[in-house]
Amino acid sequence: MRQLLPFTLFALLTLQCYAQVDQTDPLHAEILRLDSLLFEVSFNNCEVDILYELTDDDFEFYHDQSGITRGQESFVEGIRNNICGLEYRPLRKLVAGSTEVFPLYENGELYGVVQRGEHEFYAREAGKEPYLTSTALFTHLWIKEGDQWIIRRVLSFDHH
Repeated sequence: MRQLLPFTLFALLTLQCYAQVDQTDPLHAEILRLDSLLFEVSFNNCEVDILYELTDDDFEFYHDQSGITRGQESFVEGIRNNICGLEYRPLRKLVAGSTEVFPLYENGELYGVVQRGEHEFYAREAGKEPYLTSTALFTHLWIKEGDQWIIRRVLSFDHH
């Protein structure tokens, strides 16, 4: 046991720990900007072509009610035909203060981010105030490729 003590102390002193970034951190702000493009622009306003810039070719979306969507093209066309093809217009709102951002490092270099949060979905119908249809939790895996962030995996769950 005594022989392990120096090694354990060395390991603890040299271990870099990365946790959730503070909401004032520029990385947090960048992920919120990307979240806005993903939802405010593409989902809420049906400008779906931006999804080609934001998603990976190997994109996967796991939804607790509608199953798995594999591939960028399937995802984009699903938003175009299903979300943007509804009789009413869906609206997604991020629950204020719910976003958590966890950086991912390899050899000390930032390569990705796990974004976790809660969002609400509303229906917008002509002549009516938007009304809540569901709330859910989500987890997004953002990967940094050069100077650009792309989303590779999405978990959307606990819809109620």
